[in-house]
Amino acid sequence: MNTKYIFVTGGVTSSLGKGIVSASLGMLLKARGYKVSILKLDPYFNIDPGTLNPYEHGECFVTKDGAETDLDLGHYERFLNQPTRKENNVTSGLIYKTVIDNERKGNYLGKTVQVIPHITNEIKRRIKIIGESEKYYDIIITEIGGTVGDIESLPYIESVRQLKWELGKFNGLVIHLTLLPHITVTGEIKTKPTQHSVRNLMENGIQADIIVCRTEKHISDNIRKKLALFCNVKPKHVIESIDTKIIYEIPYLLHLQNFDEVALNHLNLSTHIIPDLEKWKIFIKKYKNPKHETKIALVGKYVSLHDSYKSITEALIHAGTENETYVNIKWIYSEMIKEKNIKKYFKGISGILVAPGFGNRGIEGKILAAKYARENKIPFFGICLGMQIAVIEFARNVLGLKEAESSETNPKTSHPVISLMEKQKKRIHIGGTMRLGDWKCTLVKGSKIYSIYGKKKEIFERHRHRYEFNNSYLESFSNAGMKAVGVNLETGLVEALELENHIFFLGVQYHPEYQSTVTHPHPLFTNFVQVSIAYQNSSYV
Repeated sequence: MNTKYIFVTGGVTSSLGKGIVSASLGMLLKARGYKVSILKLDPYFNIDPGTLNPYEHGECFVTKDGAETDLDLGHYERFLNQPTRKENNVTSGLIYKTVIDNERKGNYLGKTVQVIPHITNEIKRRIKIIGESEKYYDIIITEIGGTVGDIESLPYIESVRQLKWELGKFNGLVIHLTLLPHITVTGEIKTKPTQHSVRNLMENGIQADIIVCRTEKHISDNIRKKLALFCNVKPKHVIESIDTKIIYEIPYLLHLQNFDEVALNHLNLSTHIIPDLEKWKIFIKKYKNPKHETKIALVGKYVSLHDSYKSITEALIHAGTENETYVNIKWIYSEMIKEKNIKKYFKGISGILVAPGFGNRGIEGKILAAKYARENKIPFFGICLGMQIAVIEFARNVLGLKEAESSETNPKTSHPVISLMEKQKKRIHIGGTMRLGDWKCTLVKGSKIYSIYGKKKEIFERHRHRYEFNNSYLESFSNAGMKAVGVNLETGLVEALELENHIFFLGVQYHPEYQSTVTHPHPLFTNFVQVSIAYQNSSYV
């Protein structure tokens, strides 16, 4: 069987949930026995989102092979329960750089380099890379970033038009996601924006095969028929994507409308295997009917945009549901934390998570949070910069190194307990040059983290950072009770630290949140939530 291609476009407005719809469809098709992969095409001119401020584009998700990618790849992994790689995210910056590099090498034999065919050919090549790889896939889902009508998206829309024509009948499918606004005053759902969006797509030579409508209210059969008439699709090809409290309910809601069956029929593929969604139903039931509730403080510098910590919040949902617990996240902007108000911020808190980040803004507030957790025996979880914060706080207030700091925020500090790796000191470019992707970590037998990971000696976790624990201070830390319990033996770099005589005080240099999924919650998050519940039910609170 030839690889089939599904293209997901968006209209009316951005942030309608193309990534969730793509991931949901991928999960449903995988549940039917098909081998599926999903890639994201982003129209911005950054080579990757690695240098983007999280307020610009949400979190930067890191793949197993070390690519800095769009946060939608996190959704793909969490829904499909399979890793993505660098080929799964393509940007206009990468496309144009490749074409220009080829032109400089003389690969176009003196031809005038143009959007058509050179840019569109490169886009099509990138779309087909995964389908033509050694790891065979039955279906490739391609999500086109932005909305139809954006200048930046035009080359991608044109590439889809060409590719669908080249693939031939039954090999290509276009799904268009639009908004059906609900007018509160009149109580009406308006279809006109969707009609215009589909017409805009048709003006670019593409006929949508399925219309997915993001909506606050359920749509009636009359609305389906109206949209079908104006958009040249069958009524059963008009699918609603209604607002939900939990994104993991969306695959089930789409399946109830035969979304996956409609897609497979259009691709002339078998629908005889009924997807087994029992695990997802159990997950949703447990999420909606928690037996406990725990309040965890997420301390960071980008908290006003929750997507900045998307993988962390999803990992907490997975861990909470595993523990049949509703995790109530209290978002705390670290720059607001001061000695005089810290008790107010952490009143009623059962766990403190200090989030990753870069730069010196809000650092002192995070240090105060780590100190408060250590001194008050509150469960503490530091991720990446969060681990480094715990190190700085411990050095200052336990080891007595009052000038302790990271050389990232103070290159002249007399005690750089966190310092730049030697290989990083010669870097000129900042994009794509950090310690990225999967690295091996050897755990210390008998430690808490060793038990949490099921007594595994070696683990692999994903990284995204430039600064490391300074091993010159390792003995002093160990003697004072903060032990290195995870190390990369090849480099000698510290991967995990934990504090003795504490219910849960753990810092990891890596990002465990990237590997947490619905069916496989990450053990560190699961244990952190479990300990937070125990702390909440103890005499501490």
